Amino acid sequence: MSLPVLGILGGGQLGRMTALAAARLGVPVRVLAEAETGTGRPLADVTVADWTDPFVLRDWAERCDVVTVESEWAPADRLLDVLPEGVALCPGVPTLLAIRHKGRQRERLGAAGLPQPEYVWAETPEEAYDALARFGRVVLKQFEGSYDGYGNATCQTTDDVDAAWDRLAAEPTPTKPGGLLVEAFVPFEAEAAVTVARRADGEAVVYPAVRSEHRDHRLHAATVPAGFSDATEAAARRVALDTIAALDVTGVATVELFVTGAGEVLVNEVAPRPHNTAHLTLDASHTSQFENHVRAALGWPLGETGLRVPAACMVNVLGHREGDTAPDLGAALAVPGASVHLYGKNDVRPRRKMGHVTVTAGTVDDARQRAEAAADAVRL
Repeated sequence: MSLPVLGILGGGQLGRMTALAAARLGVPVRVLAEAETGTGRPLADVTVADWTDPFVLRDWAERCDVVTVESEWAPADRLLDVLPEGVALCPGVPTLLAIRHKGRQRERLGAAGLPQPEYVWAETPEEAYDALARFGRVVLKQFEGSYDGYGNATCQTTDDVDAAWDRLAAEPTPTKPGGLLVEAFVPFEAEAAVTVARRADGEAVVYPAVRSEHRDHRLHAATVPAGFSDATEAAARRVALDTIAALDVTGVATVELFVTGAGEVLVNEVAPRPHNTAHLTLDASHTSQFENHVRAALGWPLGETGLRVPAACMVNVLGHREGDTAPDLGAALAVPGASVHLYGKNDVRPRRKMGHVTVTAGTVDDARQRAEAAADAVRL
């Protein structure tokens, strides 16, 4: 009996690393991508085509046993109408639609009683002004399509709101209201992320909390252990598990969290897929997030999520120029303990995620110092 075929909607680095994990288990992978990026070719059967075309979707999915998505923006909702009988889709479309729209995501979490910032679904600038007056300082968020800091704006005045509204607000349609999400700014002490792997039958495992650091609204570094108190660590893991259950996620998902000075944990956002903050699990954990994503999608036993090292740090490698990729890794690989992961992208451009470096060590400080040095030494 042959192993099941895993289909991945999306041809970027998350699909690449998922395909790598599947290959270790002997699981064949088929990828459907809307554009050629170079990331998946060595690892999977890649189809580059219009992934919104129902005929393309059906033809591709017919040769898969289970289909997962690289991101919540993949057109899984279009696939649902043409999904061949017996082919499973994870996460399910209701889960993706709830998470994809930040207003619906907040409402779903609120209905489940999960801790989160105060917010208003503003359909007009005037409603956003009222929220600003109520909260004092706010973050405006585009409902759909935002990522890596794009689609957000921190506002302190009505002029700030006006400038952000023109850029971020959605137009109303016959099926849904327009506007944007207005959240009270959280004066957090730290940002954290907790990754959960969950099967369709509800069995789940949770990874240790990761402390995340952002620069220019993008993740720069992630470290584990996060250094929180036992109570805060337990609360973060509990909130993450409850969040993923409330959204009925199948596969791996990550809950991004704010940690306040009082140790309170609030849900910032949810990603129903492997996540940048958990890339360090490739080198630091008994089972990586990508392998557990494959296991969860296929309904297989989930792997151990504990650390197999005392500490680890991951630092992202971003592009700094335009042009073809021409990596030089000599100096980075000379850093003791550095594990360099490049994503195989054909083209480099400023601020584009091109890879990451992870260092495992006896302490977080040692891992961080060497990971920063190795990431700085990567030449693209």
